[in-house]
Amino acid sequence: MIILGLVVTLAAIVAAVAVILDNTGGVHVTAFGHEVPGITQQWHLFLAGVVVAIVFMAGAGIAALGFRRTMNMRRELRDLRDEHEESLQTLELERRKLQQALAQARRGLDEQPSVPAQRVAPN
Repeated sequence: MIILGLVVTLAAIVAAVAVILDNTGGVHVTAFGHEVPGITQQWHLFLAGVVVAIVFMAGAGIAALGFRRTMNMRRELRDLRDEHEESLQTLELERRKLQQALAQARRGLDEQPSVPAQRVAPN
């Protein structure tokens, strides 16, 4: 995958150099009704387009990273919420078992006589 990316990048660089070298005529660029200074040749215009494309790709990359981070945080929060619910259910089940054991222990104490049986000492 990395090699493919490098090949595509190299092809784009070769194409850009070819376009720059082949276009040598003059050009006048206007934006919002004003002439853009510094762009007098066609290759200047091409380079300006390259800069705009780089800025666009950087912005799209930052947005994609932010989106991925947000999705990871949401997934982690959902997992923590599920884990918390499972923990609460486990604690609730344990509490019920302890209440039942306590009730059984209290019933056992009620059934035993309150005065212990007296033992006869052997002679």
